[in-house]
Amino acid sequence: MIGAVRDFANRFLGRGEATIAVPSFDGALKPNQVLESADIVLQCAAPEDLACGNGHLYLADGHRLVDLGGSVPSELRAFESPISALCVLADGGLAIALAGREVRVYPAPHAQAPSAIFADPGFCAVNALAVARDGSLIATDGSMQRGVDDWGRDLMELGRSGRVFRLDPTTGSVVPLASRLGYAFGACADGADILVSESWRHRLVAIAAGGATRVVLGHLPVYPSRLSQASGGGYWLTAFAARTQLVEFVLREPAYRRRMMAEIDPAYWVVPRLRSGQSFKEPMQGAHLKTMGVIKPWAPPRSYGLVIRLDAQGTPIYSLHSRVDGQNHGIVAAVEANGDLIMIAKGPGRVLRLSLAALAAEFGS
Repeated sequence: MIGAVRDFANRFLGRGEATIAVPSFDGALKPNQVLESADIVLQCAAPEDLACGNGHLYLADGHRLVDLGGSVPSELRAFESPISALCVLADGGLAIALAGREVRVYPAPHAQAPSAIFADPGFCAVNALAVARDGSLIATDGSMQRGVDDWGRDLMELGRSGRVFRLDPTTGSVVPLASRLGYAFGACADGADILVSESWRHRLVAIAAGGATRVVLGHLPVYPSRLSQASGGGYWLTAFAARTQLVEFVLREPAYRRRMMAEIDPAYWVVPRLRSGQSFKEPMQGAHLKTMGVIKPWAPPRSYGLVIRLDAQGTPIYSLHSRVDGQNHGIVAAVEANGDLIMIAKGPGRVLRLSLAALAAEFGS
């Protein structure tokens, strides 16, 4: 009863989750253009996820599993469905999620048959995999209603059906760890806890073994996504889009959202995007975007690129940006490999590389 009254008061007063205010990029999140200076390792059709381990670096590119560890990228195999998540196991095996609905575990990258298959009828949008301390797998399932490519609709429907599972390749068990999350998208082991990105609530949460949830990093100006371990402690947190006041306003207007989804092509909805500037039909995100044909770098972003370096406590240390006038937007994965930070910019379909030594010299960490 108290919660219902509080929610009503928040909606009436425009505060709490009902506010359209968006935190500014400041402090450790101060904008720069570092991602625009990254080397382009590979241009590909549908990059989705990266996994690194045992001296190998793997890329999920649509239906293809690609080995990036050699001098020349090589395709290891192709699947009947697009790969939605990827993870290297401690013993060198691979865990691969297909179309968000199935997770297969292979004892070796070249193995023809999987050693375990998790095809829980409830899986709908498995978008990230990680190894837990006990060797089991952690899987985030973004939504129970919408698939991995239909996240924009889930946002517009105020989706709160994200879940986190523990998958045991040895026993084949599937144990739910958390539910009713605002689009779970990314996980990483943090001691006995599991760090999880909750995109629609713009935060990073820690889930304990008993299911208790605590906020590690909240009120982000972006929609966070996948996580990975950083050398020397801490994490790399990616963000696939930035928040805007216009999108926040639309989320508080149910009648408008219903008509928009029923009458307008999804490509032109007022939702965050992985890339922008491709059509004059795109909705403006407030203010003016261009002056004399040049995009303002401070214009409200329809798409954006961001990677955040976190310390062991989940506090931001520094961040890497591709601003509104940049190209490397839609960062959905970042992992360390051979002294470099390798990232996926899904918007332009690029695999990017930045030197870790250069980042340490520039940001002092």
